[in-house]
Amino acid sequence: MASTFLQRIADRSAIVGVLGLGYVGLPLVRAFSDGGLRCVGFDVDPEKIRKLKAGQSYIKHIPSRLIQELNKQKRFDPTTDFSRLKECDVLIICVPTPLTKNRDPDMTYVIKTAEAIAQHLRKGQLVVLESTTYPGTTKEVVLPELEKSGLKVGRDFLLAYSPEREDPGRTDFDTVTIPKVVGGFDPPSLEAASAVYACAVKKVVPVESCEIAEASKILENCYRCINIAFINELKMIFDKMGIDVWKVIEAAKTKPFGFQAFYPGPGLGGHCIPIDPFYLSWKAKRYDVTARFIELAGELNVMMPYYVIGRVAEALNEKGKAIKGAKILVLGLAYKKDVDDLRESPSIILIEQLQHRGAKVDYNDPFIPTTHKQREHDLKMKSVPLTPATLKKYDIVLISTDHTQYDYDMVVKHAKVVVDSRNATKGVKSGRDKIWKA
Repeated sequence: MASTFLQRIADRSAIVGVLGLGYVGLPLVRAFSDGGLRCVGFDVDPEKIRKLKAGQSYIKHIPSRLIQELNKQKRFDPTTDFSRLKECDVLIICVPTPLTKNRDPDMTYVIKTAEAIAQHLRKGQLVVLESTTYPGTTKEVVLPELEKSGLKVGRDFLLAYSPEREDPGRTDFDTVTIPKVVGGFDPPSLEAASAVYACAVKKVVPVESCEIAEASKILENCYRCINIAFINELKMIFDKMGIDVWKVIEAAKTKPFGFQAFYPGPGLGGHCIPIDPFYLSWKAKRYDVTARFIELAGELNVMMPYYVIGRVAEALNEKGKAIKGAKILVLGLAYKKDVDDLRESPSIILIEQLQHRGAKVDYNDPFIPTTHKQREHDLKMKSVPLTPATLKKYDIVLISTDHTQYDYDMVVKHAKVVVDSRNATKGVKSGRDKIWKA
């Protein structure tokens, strides 16, 4: 089985099926197509498929011209027809792994995808899970669903795990240049998965098991989550002391060893850092272990939007106003600068909580003209124009996302008060008396 599979990879006759055409799946399609493999893209959203077939991208850092090139080369075939799974030699699962309201892992999307694969699974296929999750998911969740097909792993099909490492908006690394960690169910699965990814990425990093690969991604994001929580806590402490935390960080990072700079903000966003550490925390409890650092970091980071709202209230109080009835403009809806990604964005929490307190809130984001329905949020808002006349209408301008496209000198000049949660106004010289750090 493995030798035939490897031959199809070597001669580029293998077909790769990518399940989930979002921020992970679509860049992966591009990488495999560039590597000479034909791709079939699967998604349950017919609107996404319609746009892709029309050569339109719905992700900012994947230009429409690239989709058009893939369509022209006939290397990419997007579809909602999951019966076509049997056409593929490789099936890569790139679906969301959110948390429930109780912060437990929600495996719904992974399970449903594995069930869909099982209905069409055939001998000789390789199945790879890329969705970030807790150690053990591939064997404990995905494998049992796949074997309901009557086929057996190792005998009839191959199985592996390779964590996605996408970071939308980066210009120094992308899907192709980020090293790809790969763990297999058994040695033939590892060899097959490594060969597949070697077609698409510059460096493959094989590890001994699926569990090691799963844990490596959790480690990466726990590391970032804990350090961001630490710097957020220092920010609140230094604010009380009258010390600018941003200047402290700039001074500390001049040390050439033993220090890595992390930066505070209004909360964590994106699909990984706000969510993944809780997967490990949940798993640890099954072994009667408490992940204290992770849980404390989670509490601190979840608290940050409320700290920012507190700073907004202080700034309004200085002007003799309350949050209730105040007109507030939030700059930036995306979870980080220069992307159109709303997943877990702290801006959503800020807007909802300010509205809950009676504020009249608008937003501007050059990359998100209108909001869309999310799993737990539906703002139903449109981006307002960012002009001097617009800025003057609001009691507070709250910078939540520091897009480089913004003219911060213009914002500060025409706003009555600016609450800056990202240090975006650090280069503004005039009107600094109107700026509140948050």
